[in-house]
Amino acid sequence: MGKWYEITDVSELDSPALVVYPQRVEENVRRLVGMIDDVSRLRPHIKTHKTAEGIRIMMDHGIRKFKCATIAEAELLGRNGAPDVVLAYQPHGPKVNRFVQVIKHFPGTTWACLTDNRSSAAAMASVFLEHGLEVPVYIDLNIGMNRSGIIPGPPVVELYSYCASIKGIRPVGLHGYDGQHRQVDYAERTLASDHGFEQVSELASAIVHAGHPRPTIIVGGSPTFPVHARRADVECSPGTCIFWDKGYSDLCAEQPFEPAVMLVARVLSLPTPTKICVDLGHKSVSAENEISRRVFFPEAPDLKPVGQSEEHLVLDAPEGHGFQPGEVLYGIPYHICPTVALYERAIAVVDGKMNGEWKILARDRKLTI
Repeated sequence: MGKWYEITDVSELDSPALVVYPQRVEENVRRLVGMIDDVSRLRPHIKTHKTAEGIRIMMDHGIRKFKCATIAEAELLGRNGAPDVVLAYQPHGPKVNRFVQVIKHFPGTTWACLTDNRSSAAAMASVFLEHGLEVPVYIDLNIGMNRSGIIPGPPVVELYSYCASIKGIRPVGLHGYDGQHRQVDYAERTLASDHGFEQVSELASAIVHAGHPRPTIIVGGSPTFPVHARRADVECSPGTCIFWDKGYSDLCAEQPFEPAVMLVARVLSLPTPTKICVDLGHKSVSAENEISRRVFFPEAPDLKPVGQSEEHLVLDAPEGHGFQPGEVLYGIPYHICPTVALYERAIAVVDGKMNGEWKILARDRKLTI
């Protein structure tokens, strides 16, 4: 056997294909649990893997709390008996009613969601109350990501108190995602994250001063996970660590996770002596990054992507490269989360051989609810 990712029966695998290595997934989850003092402070996001197998592996290692972003992900967690789930989203319109259905369909799970303004809080509270529910909510904070949330300050305490004053919802905590901190230097990333967290900590104290129980704090993602893991009494929400990718391998060298998913591709054509074309188009690997940061071929690091379309990826290759049509290439995605969502299934590889598949069930926007 050669490299860890090589598949002895790859000739039977059509490409492009998403391949998962369960043994490496298990090791990543073990390392995740080992990086925090108490497994009950882990609340990983399932947006990366979207699979029943991923949920079960985490639960087998003592993880009982989860985050998700879609109703399909929530339903998948409910189906697999996740005890405690936060929908890290502020539901509007039909999504509120779908969330109600999830809550009712899986009563063994404790459910919560986010809110960041009075009108949204009132709207969802009205629906929850209509169905006889009191749903826990976390106030979503904008601590620099500028994507969602309320800017830290007195209005947060006012919103918290408002949520406590109406029926249908019950404020239980604060949620802050600091995904904007992407400094390669870990010390710089730590300083930036610490600065942002100061605001969260001050708000928690202000909420207690206003007469409420101390709020639970959910904070961070993958890049700042080690920073928040050393804090007392906060829940941490990494997600990518289960599969990892090239982007975080480069950015977060201080973290011990290793890629557990690969893309299998084949050379389709040799359009010129110094260009090769492989079957990794926009439909096969996440294309939101600029073209040189979409996929990395560990056995052929000199290949430089220069063009991509729906089904094809064209790469510059050195003269005399030796690649032939039909040759297999293994690639590590730079951004694994949206890449996984492009596939219906991941082929499981154990001890170098194909061994079943993981259905990417929550890639769909709707399962049954």
